[in-house]
Amino acid sequence: MNAEAALPLSLEWVTAPASWSLDGDVLSVTAAARTDLFTDPLDGARRRDAALALTVPPDGDWQLTARLRVGFAGTWDAGGLVVHAGDDHWAKLTFERAPDGTPGVYSVVTRGRSDDAVAGAVAADALWLRISRTGERFAFHSSEDGHAWRLVRQFALGAPGPVRAGIGAQSPVGEGCRADFDHLRLTPTTLAHLFDGR
Repeated sequence: MNAEAALPLSLEWVTAPASWSLDGDVLSVTAAARTDLFTDPLDGARRRDAALALTVPPDGDWQLTARLRVGFAGTWDAGGLVVHAGDDHWAKLTFERAPDGTPGVYSVVTRGRSDDAVAGAVAADALWLRISRTGERFAFHSSEDGHAWRLVRQFALGAPGPVRAGIGAQSPVGEGCRADFDHLRLTPTTLAHLFDGR
């Protein structure tokens, strides 16, 4: 754990990782073994032990963006961005490893139980992710170059309480996973175009 550096964007650990460090613009987070953030859609079993750091976003519309590199080893190893309004209302957008070893874009929206989806495989070794809030709507986008964005999904959380946003890292069946975040930005900007993400 890096005890001297402060997390960027006033992030605070909700669930601490195995370790973390900040080197210039790069926040490196290592999730502990067999950790996850998920609520099983079949039986409602909860996992709430993934590394998770959150902050209070600006009032009104905002966008949280980061570029990720993930040291994939085990199935479902991932790093990602999170919007969170309590244990029953949260969503995550991840750069994640499939069971066949292919990295891809995944998303989970939880309103009681989790609804997860796969957006597609990723050939690049780094991936840009972004969460946009527009009114009560949230939009997830991904990009391989930080310029051309693709919509992953849009949704409403329907949460009664305040929303926080931040980062997460997980290794649900593995021995740990390192995720490197850079270009981490939280801005009071409005998403202008839903489908192309500009």
